[in-house]
Parts: sequence; structure tokens; C-alpha cells
Amino acid sequence: MTYLAVPIAVKDLKSCKEQIAAACKAGAEMLELRTDYIEALDTNKLKELIAAAKQTGLPIIVTCRDTAQGGQNNLPAALRRQLLVEAVKLGADLIDCEFANFLKEDFGQTIKKTLAENKKTKLILSEHNFKEPIENLYEIYEEIYSAFPDAIAKTAYQAKHINDCFDAFDILREYGDKAIAICMGRFGIISRIIAKKLNAFLTFASVAEDQSTAQGQLTIEKMKNLYRYDSINGDTELFGVIADPVEHSISPAVLNACFAAEKMNKVYLPLLVTDGQAGFEEFLDSITARAWLNFRGFSVTIPHKVSALEYAQRKGEYIEPAAVQIGAVNTLVVGTNERIIGYNTDYAGAMDALTNAMGISKKQLHNKTVAVLGAGGAARAIIAGLVDAGAKVTIYNRTILRAQELAKEFECHSARLGKIAETDAKIIINCTSVGMHPKIDESPVPKECIKPMMTVFDTVYNPLETLLLKQAKEVGARTVSGSEMFIGQAAEQFKLFTHKNCPMEVLRKTTLKALSE
Repeated sequence: MTYLAVPIAVKDLKSCKEQIAAACKAGAEMLELRTDYIEALDTNKLKELIAAAKQTGLPIIVTCRDTAQGGQNNLPAALRRQLLVEAVKLGADLIDCEFANFLKEDFGQTIKKTLAENKKTKLILSEHNFKEPIENLYEIYEEIYSAFPDAIAKTAYQAKHINDCFDAFDILREYGDKAIAICMGRFGIISRIIAKKLNAFLTFASVAEDQSTAQGQLTIEKMKNLYRYDSINGDTELFGVIADPVEHSISPAVLNACFAAEKMNKVYLPLLVTDGQAGFEEFLDSITARAWLNFRGFSVTIPHKVSALEYAQRKGEYIEPAAVQIGAVNTLVVGTNERIIGYNTDYAGAMDALTNAMGISKKQLHNKTVAVLGAGGAARAIIAGLVDAGAKVTIYNRTILRAQELAKEFECHSARLGKIAETDAKIIINCTSVGMHPKIDESPVPKECIKPMMTVFDTVYNPLETLLLKQAKEVGARTVSGSEMFIGQAAEQFKLFTHKNCPMEVLRKTTLKALSE
């Protein structure tokens, strides 16, 4: 069992008791009493706190952290040692001691002696680095087990890239429930969720976002409701959205809701992959080298769609012909022997959204003038669909060379983005990220160039109504929300991931709810 532990980390006993009650109500499976947060801490306060925690019936960890490893209030070593000893005597299920302090003879020998006299309490020996990954991670764990064989070894380090998480995954696969391995920060969020799949001793979650004790620590509500923590086990299949940035993505909420509705043992994660193509390829290489992680598929979005195509071409098993024509992949499925299969579901999603909004068939796009803003993966898919239907397309992009190259490839026209104000196109389609959350007060198109007879399609879906769409609506133009394209392509991705039809009512309801929050 991997415990979902909630840190109790506030400055007075009254607040501690309130936080304990809130943690229990939220579904905590273990409590970590961060006694170093308590002001004017002494053994009497410790005794009262442990007594309050014991009333919950949950296992209790007592921690009195050294400031050198993230502790509060700069408590002297003698007091921290005394409080850990007292916690053992008061019946704490576990105590957490920094490995560096345990190696100090006066500290470590006292802890060992106390544990020998109170065999019900277990010892967590921990090592933290709040700045960067820990080097020689395996050596740290071996040193801990050598120093105290019955210890639960814990490391927590700042991940500088999502690829820094794989060392932690390797540790958990090796040591299972004798280990805790956490990657902190926004790159390490997935390590907190995957920990349960890999049978770690515990993972941490906070009661509320403002009560976390480390960067990247999710709330217990998000762990359980968004990432389906309670249903995760060793057989859970993993999926995710590869993006940079990824925080804005509603895909985890939407796909996890669909998995839950179909009672599937799958979970969908946010995968923040930076450093362009090099970071992307290293990430997928690390995934395919670890079949035991059981990653089965990925949605791919800004800025990695072209990188996904190139990766699949070099190392994949199969690429959908439409994806090759478009020159971008937005869906990767991990096939036999961890071989990658590439698809593009943007094409169908975008064409369906546009033609449904206009009340026409795809054939009726023939000879319609269309201004497409952007030259990335989404733009390529939409341009391919438009050109295939016989539309007259002009590509507008900040970097004119990219627009020219794309126009040459698809035999259409190109112009600098600044020229969009001069367009007389009947359809305007924004395929850039301008206007995406959090920069919702931006629009790629001057309001004065939008006319009532136009159709304005914004592929940005967060927020639900972008500034571009608001301004188009104000002048009486027909609008097409990126949510419709998102829903269409997400349904296709679900089918590729699961080989089953998507529960469309759940998909639409969850999408619109997520975008309206």
C-alpha cells in the first residue's frame, strides 16, 4: 500500500488540530506532524499534538526537520533529537530523521537506542535537495540501508526537467515500499502520482494549495478527484499530454473523467516537457526504455507536434498517412515492443468544428477565402484540410520564412502577421497561442478588420471565449470556439488510446465545465 500522507504544518496547536480534522475529512491515509513549524515547541506541545493525531486512527509520522533540509524555526539539534526520542516513546508510528544527522554519532546512536527499546516505531531516513537533483541516487539509498537496514529510505529533490524524474522511478521499481522518492517542483508533479503505481511507501498531498510543504505538492482533492489516486495500482496504464506550457491544459480533467466513466484502469497526466526537440526525444526515449511504467499513449501539443512526427519517423512503427501529409503528429500510441505509432486528430476535429458551425459540408469550403494565423502543428493540420477541400488559403505568421515554406508546401499564399489587418477573407482561423490563458487580454487580430459576414475560428480553447471571439461576436461575425475542435480531436484520441468509442456526453460536459472555471 502507498499511503497518501498529509503534512500538518502550522504554527500553533489549535491550527494543527483544525488541519488534522480537515485532512481526515479529505481522505488522508497518514499524517505527518511537522513539529518544526510549531512556535515555542516543547515536549508538552508534542505530547498534546500526538494525542490529537492518534484520535484519528491514522498512522502518524513525527518530523522535526533541520533547517539545512527545509525545516522551520531553526531549532537546535539537541532539541530536535529530544523531540524525536519523545515521539517514539509517545507511540508515533514513524519518525523522520535526516540521514546526515543520523550519521552523527550523538544523534544516530540515541535514535537507534530508543528504537531498539520501542520496536513498534519505524524510522524514515531522509535526504533533501531543494535546488537540484541528487547525484548518485542509488548510492544514497544503499548507504541508508547499510546504516540502518530496517529504515524506509526517502529522497526529495528539485527536478529541473521532467527527465529528472526517471531516476526516482528507477529507485521505486528497485525498492518498492521500502522507499520514498519524490521530485519537487512543477517538473516533478507526475512523480507524486506515479508513486502509487510503483508501490512507494508514501506520497504527499496537502489539504489546500496554500498549505503545501514543498513545491509541486498537489492537494489531496486533486490527487483523488482529478488524478484518480484511489484507483491507481500496479496495472494502471498511463497516458498524458506532452506540452510546454502544460498547466493550462484541461486534457487531464477531461480524459480522466472519460476513463472513470468507462471504469478503465487508466490515468492521464500533465507532462511538462521543455528544451524543444532534444528534451522531447530524451523524454520518449526514457519512456520506451521503461516498459514497466506502462505508458500507452500521449496527446501532443504546443510546441512539440512537429518533433513528434520526426521522432515517429525515425523510431516509430507506423505513422498515419494524413499525419505525414500534414507534417505534424498530435497523438502518439505506444505499440508492440514499445514502438511508437503517430496520428493526427486535429485535422478531423478542426474541419468538423468549422463546417458544423457554418452549417455546410466540407466540399462547400471550395473557393472560400481563408486567413490562417500561425505555422505550427495545429495550423498545418487545418491548412491541409482546407486545401484538400479547395479553399483559398493565406498563411499569416510572425516569422515570414515559416509562412512561405508552409505556403509552398501546400500551394497557397503567405504574408507577415502584421498584414492580417488588410485581409478580406471570409474565414479567419487563429492557430497561434495568442489569447491563451493566462494572457487572455490579447488578440492576434485587430478588431477593426473583423467584418459581420466573416466566420472567426479560434483554436485556443482556454479560455472558452477568447478576446478574439468576443470581438468577433460584438461585430456580428459567426464564431467557432476552440472547444469544439478540442472535443472532436479528444474523442478520436480516446478511441485510439482505448479502442472504444468515447462517452461523448461526459467529454462535452467535462470540457465545458473545465473551461468555464
